[in-house]
Amino acid sequence: MKILIINGPNLNMLGTREKKIYGERTLADMNAEIAEWCAERGIDTVFFQSNIEGEIVCAVQDAVRRFGADGIVLNAGAYTHYSRAIGDALPCVDIPKVEVHISNVHAREDFRHVSVLADNCNGVICGFGADSYKLACLAIKGILDRSGA
Repeated sequence: MKILIINGPNLNMLGTREKKIYGERTLADMNAEIAEWCAERGIDTVFFQSNIEGEIVCAVQDAVRRFGADGIVLNAGAYTHYSRAIGDALPCVDIPKVEVHISNVHAREDFRHVSVLADNCNGVICGFGADSYKLACLAIKGILDRSGA
């Protein structure tokens, strides 16, 4: 089982941006932790990050063909709140998808309370840092195990 973990704009700046919200760890640190945790549970991971909306759309569309993914964990960053293009790409692939956020978006600015992606995902997990990604991977594993995939 392989899960594609997609990170959107500004997540490449983890470790330097808004440390009170996102902490000291870099994206590479977080990805390494997630990959190790998943591997211990029989889950392969592949990571993709872009600040460019169209590249994220292509990564979603190519999740199976290019990345060999059985599921997608998506932190689209600010695109979560307004990218109809990413939202429209999600149903193009018939694999489980979970939206994640490092911070608790519901405890932040009002605009962050709305997702235009959630309707096309199996679920949303937020507020647990790197554990949000781990929980999403576990959820996808459960979906795939129950479906016999």
